[in-house]
Amino acid sequence: MSDTGGVAIRVQGAVKHYGDLQALAGVDLEIRQGEFFGLLGPNGAGKTTLITALAGLTRLSAGRIAVMGQDVVADYREARRMLGVVPQELVFDPFFTVREVLRIQSGYFGVKDNEAWIDELLANLDLTAKANANMRTLSGGMKRRVLVAQALVHRPPVIVLDEPTAGVDVELRQTLWKFIQKLNEAGHTIVLTTHYLEEAEALCTRIAMLKAGRVIALDTTANILSRVSSHALKVRLAHSIVLPERLQARLVKQEADEMSFSFEHYDEVESVLTALRAAGGVLQDVEITKPDLEQAFIGLMSKA
Repeated sequence: MSDTGGVAIRVQGAVKHYGDLQALAGVDLEIRQGEFFGLLGPNGAGKTTLITALAGLTRLSAGRIAVMGQDVVADYREARRMLGVVPQELVFDPFFTVREVLRIQSGYFGVKDNEAWIDELLANLDLTAKANANMRTLSGGMKRRVLVAQALVHRPPVIVLDEPTAGVDVELRQTLWKFIQKLNEAGHTIVLTTHYLEEAEALCTRIAMLKAGRVIALDTTANILSRVSSHALKVRLAHSIVLPERLQARLVKQEADEMSFSFEHYDEVESVLTALRAAGGVLQDVEITKPDLEQAFIGLMSKA
């Protein structure tokens, strides 16, 4: 096994073309062992392409990827053993029970006599009561828990979670993150893609943001947050108005009659509220918030 140098995932010059479409345009990335790393970007940014290349499910047009020092093409078998991927799609075999699925998955990796670990996975993902239930009888949330268990059944040192909480309930989200954080504390490297930016902000110590197949930001979560203005003023109006030009320059986000404006100092708040009233705005709710990852994400994407 080659020396990893403390690097769990190394991506070098990753390029991927699908005909005329360039999904990855030269991605360079190193994720250190034991990190909780966020991979963020809008739809079509290249996140899923990078993950499928990492898992050996698609070949790069140029560049290379290694997992724990093992090249995903030249050393595919070893690289795959080092990796557990929880896919976005709910892919399952309808003919087996939950426990049978996990035993079969273990067999793919040559893992034997791991009933104790399967039981631990079932308990941590709140699946024990469903262990002997057929997969086709499970709800969408339960099926997603099984996908997580499948990805972890061979105890991989690197775990990739591709939108793991998309469309799932709050209970599963909390159960999943509690278990994943426990694995991270035990030394597992976690890579997360999510559209729930508050999850990434709470969990990830470092983040890469992708746009159009390129890395446009790569830094600690704290440093990325420091790039946006120190605070935001959120307001909800009784009806829509035409914003004055000077307020448009401060506008960070708008959804119907809810708006967020950036400001640096508290004495700027009153001037924003005064301008809104002067423009015919009737205030229904006002909130001052600290910078969040969503602000940083929107700002970085618009500048890139």
